[in-house]
Amino acid sequence: MDKVLLAFSGGLDTSFCARYLAVDKHMDVHTVIVQTGGFSKADLDAIAERAQQCSVSSHTVLDRTQELYDQVLRFCIAGNVLKNGTYPLSVSAERIVQAMAIAQHAQSIGATHVAHGSTGAGNDQIRFDVVLRALCPNITVLTPIRDLALSRDQEIAYLRDNGVDGDWTKAAYSVNQGIWGTTIGGRETLTSHEPLPDDAWFTAQYNVTAPQLPPRECRIGFAKGEPCSVDGQNMSAIEVIQYLNQIGSEYQIGRGMHVGDTIIGIKGRVAFEAPAALMTIHAHHLLEKHTLSRWQLNLKDQMSTWYGQLLHEGQFLDPAMRSMEQFFAHTQESVTGEVTLRLEHRRYDVLGVRSPNDLMQSSFATYGEENHAWTGADAKGYAVIASIPSRLQQNKNS
Repeated sequence: MDKVLLAFSGGLDTSFCARYLAVDKHMDVHTVIVQTGGFSKADLDAIAERAQQCSVSSHTVLDRTQELYDQVLRFCIAGNVLKNGTYPLSVSAERIVQAMAIAQHAQSIGATHVAHGSTGAGNDQIRFDVVLRALCPNITVLTPIRDLALSRDQEIAYLRDNGVDGDWTKAAYSVNQGIWGTTIGGRETLTSHEPLPDDAWFTAQYNVTAPQLPPRECRIGFAKGEPCSVDGQNMSAIEVIQYLNQIGSEYQIGRGMHVGDTIIGIKGRVAFEAPAALMTIHAHHLLEKHTLSRWQLNLKDQMSTWYGQLLHEGQFLDPAMRSMEQFFAHTQESVTGEVTLRLEHRRYDVLGVRSPNDLMQSSFATYGEENHAWTGADAKGYAVIASIPSRLQQNKNS
């Protein structure tokens, strides 16, 4: 009997895959979920129960939250990576680490096949396939939802007809949870103009009192570019992210709608909630403006776009990523300090920084006020020379 390892989230698509492969295709199905910080113990228990309902042989939980931070997120922070200046690539980062963990686990259990529940229209199908084909090329990849071209209504009808229980009304929205953010797709995100309903946001059930919360300040500490404290309390980077997710969600901060080009070339739209990712990146970016040179900042802006693009398209294993990570890491040597944010209902402001490496505290000059390293005559001479290219161009055109 063929042995298949199925990437399993307990949602509609992967529940269909599990039951279909185990019962209809008579395969020995083993499910695995890769925890990347988005699931509670109760969530994981419910997912394990769902797997058993689908007639699988075994179910495994792999916690790769630390690997997600070490291998991807710390470089997303160091690079201030926001896709199209908006979206922190929450799913892109997680899928890469999940795919690598699944490939390793498939080999360890001697699987002949590995399966995932991606459709034929999204980005995840490419991300999973690229990593799986690179790391376990001798294992066949199965994609029942993509191959059968099923609609969500067809999947729901199949599961109900075969006794797989679930509140499938929630399947109107596709939700991906993770420590770096939660994405939500549904009918509204298939349009170009409709907003997500208030009750469709993932954290809507937890913060009914959000509009009444008073404003508060929050100080995020960084050590060589990595988050290390909140309000003076030392934490691991993952603990900082988890804490910022908690307080950010209380204020309904970090909600947005991202529109971008998918890997396969069509436009896509998705809602996301990523309070920790957005607050961390914006705070980190401000700290860099105070502690890096202008050319470092210029190069980082360019590399950030490339790093995000390759990560988005599932090309994390390309050596160009390691080259950019080395550059990012080198720039973080002086990025140490504390950044203050002010949190209010559905918004936050980055107020300022304190850093021992703050280049604004230089004794050379005070912007717009005075200087000690040059004279007025020096500045005048510099302006004369700086104007030469423009003067030459004007003379040519006159």
